[in-house]
Amino acid sequence: MQKRWLCAAAAFVMTAFTATQGMAEGPAVVFDLGGKFDKSFNEAAFNGAERFKAETGTDYREFEVQNASQREQALRNFARRGHNPVVGIGFAQAQALEKVAKEFPDTNFAIIDMVVDLPNVRSVVFKEHEGSFLVGMMAALASKTGKVGFVGGMDIPLIRKFACGYVQGAKAVNPDIEVYQNMTGTTGAAWNDPVKGGELARSQFDRGADVVYHAAGGTGLGVLQAAADAGKLGIGVDSNQNYLHPGSILTSMMKRVDNAVFNAFTDGTSGNWSSGIQALGLQEEGVGYALDDNNAKLVSDDMKAKVDEARAKIIAGEITVHDYMSDNACPAS
Repeated sequence: MQKRWLCAAAAFVMTAFTATQGMAEGPAVVFDLGGKFDKSFNEAAFNGAERFKAETGTDYREFEVQNASQREQALRNFARRGHNPVVGIGFAQAQALEKVAKEFPDTNFAIIDMVVDLPNVRSVVFKEHEGSFLVGMMAALASKTGKVGFVGGMDIPLIRKFACGYVQGAKAVNPDIEVYQNMTGTTGAAWNDPVKGGELARSQFDRGADVVYHAAGGTGLGVLQAAADAGKLGIGVDSNQNYLHPGSILTSMMKRVDNAVFNAFTDGTSGNWSSGIQALGLQEEGVGYALDDNNAKLVSDDMKAKVDEARAKIIAGEITVHDYMSDNACPAS
């Protein structure tokens, strides 16, 4: 009887152990403030995760951060449950991800928009200045007033990097162009304030700007709405936002966060994982501009030809776009 009980107990433990080992149901992603349906940065990440699911049939887990304190908890919970890889969306997750990645050295992590120097972390950053240069050219080519604008979200070097590239592109077309710049705030709330975004855009329109580019997450939705209401042109960011206001969004600066998430999920689940830094620019098709039926009438053949020529020259090294984050300065502004 005792022997039979011991055998049953051993079988139970083995079953429990096997079930625990099988808890890893695939990769996981932690979205940052603004949520996965922000129509911008987080949503691009969501689209990449959904594409992975559709193409591989492998499910993933997700968490939408509501406040900063949840980042570390969410990352740790996914790692503890055996999910691999675990992807953190946004620079603000760097501190939490670094801490958790040290606790789980056998789990692969990826972070988008920041560098975490650990052997089990893939850091994906983008050359936003290159893509912003192209849409800056488009803004200057489309402008009838010689005045354009930029509305950023949180005032940090990364967003200044967008602005600097935009200014350089605009001035490459028209050295005398005026570029108005406003940042929404200095805290995470700056990413999700469309009312403020609209106010800032309207103030730039009142000063004569007729094209405004945003790099402001959910706040930028207010910028694009203000442009549509005023009969001016907006420029979207991160995701292709042309569809939000067809005919009034000149283009969108595409930042292929979707590809970064898709590749991390794919590599992490297929045995092809690599850590280290990945810097994605025009050459790597990590950034670019969006052209579709929603903005085709706004982009002339001549405009497209000039922008595509600049794109080729940037890739070839014939045009160098200054990176604000290299010295926190923008020589063209």
